[in-house]
Amino acid sequence: MANMRAIRSRIKSVQNTQQITKTMKMVAAANLRRTQSGMSAMRTFAQQTQQLMDALLSGGTQYENPLLQPREPAEKVLYVLFVGNRGLCGMYNHTALRFLQQQIQSDGRESSVIVCGRWGKDVIAQTGLNVIDTVSDMSDTPNMDQALVLADRLRWMYLNGEADEIHLVYQHFRSMLAQEPTDLQLLPAAPEARGEAPHDYLFEPDQATILANVLELYVNNTVLSVMLEAKTGEHAARMTAMSTATDSTRELIASLQLHLNRARQAAITTEISEIVGGANALKKKKQ
Repeated sequence: MANMRAIRSRIKSVQNTQQITKTMKMVAAANLRRTQSGMSAMRTFAQQTQQLMDALLSGGTQYENPLLQPREPAEKVLYVLFVGNRGLCGMYNHTALRFLQQQIQSDGRESSVIVCGRWGKDVIAQTGLNVIDTVSDMSDTPNMDQALVLADRLRWMYLNGEADEIHLVYQHFRSMLAQEPTDLQLLPAAPEARGEAPHDYLFEPDQATILANVLELYVNNTVLSVMLEAKTGEHAARMTAMSTATDSTRELIASLQLHLNRARQAAITTEISEIVGGANALKKKKQ
């Protein structure tokens, strides 16, 4: 009986865990739908911004915008690491952190890190990274207001010489089951194409003024796009992890139920044997 009580208690505990993992899976799925929708819309907007900047920079024209000019030598590198606000999402956070460590080691320059997300303060502290700040108020569903705060701060740090290069390190969302660690250089801005102009444009008031505005938009859009990519990947990883955990609890409950049935059968068999043994003993006594 004591063994059966222990098994029943274990089954109840696992069932409670199953309820938690199911709830977390549902929450992750709801957040995933919101961030994935925003990410898809943002990708299109970011592509159009990129095409406009390429058009402005096409034809070989040189501009003296500080957000475009590489610094020589670029000695101070700032990395912005995007992690989740919590764990229980598989290797998502650890993979991003390990990728950042590899990037810093291979670079060899003076580096500093801003961490965006509440996860793993103790874990990150043990790595020995030069963490200058942690942005702990990152939302699970980022919006442009939050992106502007971070973008303005990064732009200010770059223009004031606190960093010669700024890189965004995050998990790029590929699919529900795949996120790819990525290092994206934010500043100085590195447009994709600088060839001949594909079309003949007329600019008003002038290309330099428009480029300055587009560059500001480019930085803001890139930060928001990365935030959405990172959060979408986090929610997808957590949803997958909680789905796997729920399946595991279901299998464990089935296994425990089997052990309980066997223990119950053994107890019944023992009781029957005792009854039969007692009946035989009484029968022999009467004889």
